[in-house]
Amino acid sequence: MKPTTNRPLPSANQFLTAICSLLLACLAWVAAPALAVEDFTYADSPGADLSERDLAGASLAAANLRDADLHGSNIYAGFLTKATLSGANLSGTNLSETFADRVHFERADLTNAVFTDAIASGSSFYEAKIEGADFSGTILDRAQQIRLCEYADGVNPTTGVATRDGLGC
Repeated sequence: MKPTTNRPLPSANQFLTAICSLLLACLAWVAAPALAVEDFTYADSPGADLSERDLAGASLAAANLRDADLHGSNIYAGFLTKATLSGANLSGTNLSETFADRVHFERADLTNAVFTDAIASGSSFYEAKIEGADFSGTILDRAQQIRLCEYADGVNPTTGVATRDGLGC
């Protein structure tokens, strides 16, 4: 005959806690795809249409998005390290708090973009359109800052900051 153990039954509170935990886990599993952050790391998508998209926190690191349309998108706190955005339309895009080091923004349209509190060291903005862009608090290489100041103009319609002021010209 087996010895019996006298384990107490779970209390009603313990039972309800276990059921609630199980329900929350199921809910999190079902909702997880909706909360997923998009990943374009190493994407080779020249000319892609990513306009008006919520890409907050997305990774575009090392992506080839040459001539892509990202106008009006929200890339807040995204990762753009080593991306190629040459000729891309980034007008009206939120690039606040992005990690945008060593990015190719040559000939990109950054008209009215909000590019605040970002890190853009080592990035190239040759012939970029920056009218109305706000660069307040963004870390830029001094040489890039000086070049951008040569043709900085306009006031950002979202933040009300003049492009020249945001660049510290």
